[in-house]
Amino acid sequence: MSDKSNAMRHGHDLWQRVFKSVAAEYPEIKASHLYVDALVMEMVRAPDRFDVIVTNNLFGDIVTDLGAQIQGGIGLAASGNLNPGAGIGMFEPVHGSAPDIAGQGLANPLAAVLSAGMMLSWLGHVELERQIEDAVRVALNDGLVTRELGGNLSTSQVGDAIVAILSR
Repeated sequence: MSDKSNAMRHGHDLWQRVFKSVAAEYPEIKASHLYVDALVMEMVRAPDRFDVIVTNNLFGDIVTDLGAQIQGGIGLAASGNLNPGAGIGMFEPVHGSAPDIAGQGLANPLAAVLSAGMMLSWLGHVELERQIEDAVRVALNDGLVTRELGGNLSTSQVGDAIVAILSR
């Protein structure tokens, strides 16, 4: 769990108390705490150290952008917001809708494609997610990508390339 309770005592002390209370209900899960500034340094130094990070929306927005860049760029960062108790999930690219480049064919669709794969897995189609991930890997290796990843394809051309790879 990450917060800034050393500087934002009142609100983030609540985070600390709730985190410790919930963690006590799941003793089989290793729980630890880092202040957000230490967390982002550790993400750069040893990103493989983290499986799950729990934080508030403000810090989460910053941390997910850093995590996206570490793993290849914001255009590749898929996400899922899951409520296992209700069996509900919402899947979307970390970067959102990018309204400033809407309709220009510049947006990288791979995060949306990977998010759809996550959704399929959540719905019980794990093999389909693997196939989608493999298709994205082929597109990346073959340079079938948008400009920010070094390619020259438009949004729809990358989507068409993924469909073609999946159709093989």
